[in-house]
This record gives sequence, structure tokens and C-alpha cells, in this order.
Amino acid sequence: MIFEYLNPRRRSLIRGNVLVVASLAWSFPLSDFPHNRTTLLLLLPLAVCIAGTIDTIRCIQRRWSFYHGGVVLCIYMDLMALAMIFFLLAYPYALWFAGGKSVRP
Repeated sequence: MIFEYLNPRRRSLIRGNVLVVASLAWSFPLSDFPHNRTTLLLLLPLAVCIAGTIDTIRCIQRRWSFYHGGVVLCIYMDLMALAMIFFLLAYPYALWFAGGKSVRP
């Protein structure tokens, strides 16, 4: 029964949301959030979040219904998570280019 959600050939809104939320939760410890440490390992959660967003987009229907509206809200949540992961990836470099604090390895 649980393997039904892991099959990538079937559409699954749960799988897409779990991938996005897990990658967002994974990105905070990788970036050492309050200290904004720079690392290219954040590209892995970014790729997982993109895969989850694509999986969520696959669930959208052609005709409007409440399910369609819920999927659109999930897509907005995915886009906010993508923006947050990209912010954690780019913020230390933006500080370095602006002449602020030095980027720690």
C-alpha cells in the first residue's frame, strides 16, 4: 500500500508536498541558518524541491474544481519553498559582492 505513493509513474500530491517540505527542512541545517554559511550542498535540496514542484504540477486538472484550487495553493507553497532555498544559497554571496561580511568557507 505504501509503495503506491512511491511509484513515479503515478500522480501523487502527497509525494510532491513531502519532497518540497523535506527539502526545505533539509536546507536549514545545511546552510547553518542564523550564521548564513555558504555551501554548494544546497543545490541538492534545491533539485529535490524542483522535482517535488514538478510532481505537484502534474496533479493539476484541466477544469476548475476545489481540488484544482488546492493544487494551485500547493504550487504557490512550492514556489515559496524554492525561493527560500534559493535565498539561503545566494544570500552569503550577495553579501560578499556588496562588500559586507566576508564569506566563511
